[in-house]
Amino acid sequence: MSPTHSPAARLTPVPSTPDRAPAPAITAHALASACLAAAAQGDCEGYFDLGTAFSTDAQGIGYDLVEAHKWFNLAALAGHADAARARADVAEDMTAREIAEAQRRAREWLRTTSRRAA
Repeated sequence: MSPTHSPAARLTPVPSTPDRAPAPAITAHALASACLAAAAQGDCEGYFDLGTAFSTDAQGIGYDLVEAHKWFNLAALAGHADAARARADVAEDMTAREIAEAQRRAREWLRTTSRRAA
């Protein structure tokens, strides 16, 4: 899936023009919901978008490097081209314990979603 077709890109508000009112801001809940739905289907862009959101506090979703690392890890496993580099970037600001927790959360996500698919 190309970046323009990612869950987050689909939520990007259309800019205002003189004949159109400003679009409402995307809420953290809407961003998370769209990305989680895509991620639950194994969409590497959904995983990557969640990693990006948590590593930058996009739309007020919250700054959480453990969650960012988890989602970048899942995106890398799913084949996203930039995810391993993004995961390494956030890992530079994390402790070994935080990285271990992120990896545990990623394994739990995989267990949970694979059980739902069965």
